[in-house]
Amino acid sequence: MKKRVLLVDDEANVRKALTTTLRRAGYETREASGGAEALELVRSFRPEVMLLDLRMPEPDGMETLRRLQQVDGPRPSVVMMTAYGSAADVMEAMKLGAFDYVQKPFDVARIKQVVARAVHQREPDEPAGAVRRPTEELTDQPGLVGLSPAMQEVYKLVGRVSTTKATVLIQGESGTGKELIARAIHANSPRAAKPMIPVNCGAIPETLLESELFGYERGAFTGAAGRKPGLFELADGGTLFLDEVGELSMPLQVKLLRVLQDRTLVRLGGVEPVPVDVRIIAATNRDLRELIRRGQFREDLFYRLHVVPIHMPPLRERKEDIPLLVQHFLAKYGRELGKEGCYLSPAALDVLMAYDWPGNVRQLENTIERALVLAGGSAILPEHVEVHPRENEPAGAADGLAAIRIENRTMRDIIREVEREAIVRALRKERGNRLRTAKRLGISRRALLYKLEAYGLDGQEWE
Repeated sequence: MKKRVLLVDDEANVRKALTTTLRRAGYETREASGGAEALELVRSFRPEVMLLDLRMPEPDGMETLRRLQQVDGPRPSVVMMTAYGSAADVMEAMKLGAFDYVQKPFDVARIKQVVARAVHQREPDEPAGAVRRPTEELTDQPGLVGLSPAMQEVYKLVGRVSTTKATVLIQGESGTGKELIARAIHANSPRAAKPMIPVNCGAIPETLLESELFGYERGAFTGAAGRKPGLFELADGGTLFLDEVGELSMPLQVKLLRVLQDRTLVRLGGVEPVPVDVRIIAATNRDLRELIRRGQFREDLFYRLHVVPIHMPPLRERKEDIPLLVQHFLAKYGRELGKEGCYLSPAALDVLMAYDWPGNVRQLENTIERALVLAGGSAILPEHVEVHPRENEPAGAADGLAAIRIENRTMRDIIREVEREAIVRALRKERGNRLRTAKRLGISRRALLYKLEAYGLDGQEWE
């Protein structure tokens, strides 16, 4: 029996193209030009999948997605489509239960792949894309800028995970915006009314960090004149954001693991367990699996944190977002500096697009702020955004290859480490697709599979 797909778009040519593509792929299709018609067809046609355009006359795609939850009986897996999506749109769609979100223009292979996944991943009791009643409206997160495919995937994960209690591990280089993602998850969660408390685990000395996190009882140490609750207790009911979690000492890792397992803590100098209801979002710019191999990070803690991993792409891998980021920073610092009319010249933009940004978005932000200060008129020229030569280091220096330790190691060990790192990076770029990864590396797929087994790479290293 053919699977049924409902195509909802106010543009007839888009519906026609999708109809031709999906019928050739063996699907039965129906078309709707608006949300009201689509909701009627959901009841009569009973599709397994619905491709739903975001920008349509009332009700638009997002409102149609909300109304779909009122429909009795099985509901289709919903794939949102748009040419004008924002971070907030993507996160809200996923939060409302959309199965996926694709941007126009899209290619035939991409549409067939998404529809096939939507059909095959339906759950027995509820379709994978069934609309669930949201706990609250989406809250946009200031500073989340970018519409590249890499960032779209991040927004989808944020939308999906925000309504859950799951622990999240955000991985990425310094300056990629890990804390912004953590704040977006918290702001769109049922815990949003409670505090989100950030703590940089690498910025506080170990002797102070334990008492800061877990609190202390009177007399726990010299100067402890009274009981003090720690950050876990202050964040009760909310979220604790542990930035640079890879810097935690082994003793503190044990205490954190205990909190994650038992949802209780013991204050410094205390004996009674204190219950806490805190969601943990952790972040790191280090390779925690490598730290595990070196005996510097607990494997059991890693898996407690690595429930939902989110990888933040470096700016050099999403350069198409640079113009949007520049526009955002020009508006932000233009207001602060009284230079709201300033704009970036095409030649200056070329300079920014040609640079690899080892400091990522944070470095770009600083560059734009400096350019606004230096610009004498309203035009920002190449000399205003010139990157200092010492900053223009190879991209690898920012994330590992240039920092490989060579002292007291054999050439064989060094080559193995470089090769392993190159394979992991290529897999991340190709989103785990082994055939494309092999082509990128210039080796056969069979050779790649052999190396994956040899290096013990099981799939989680590049998630």
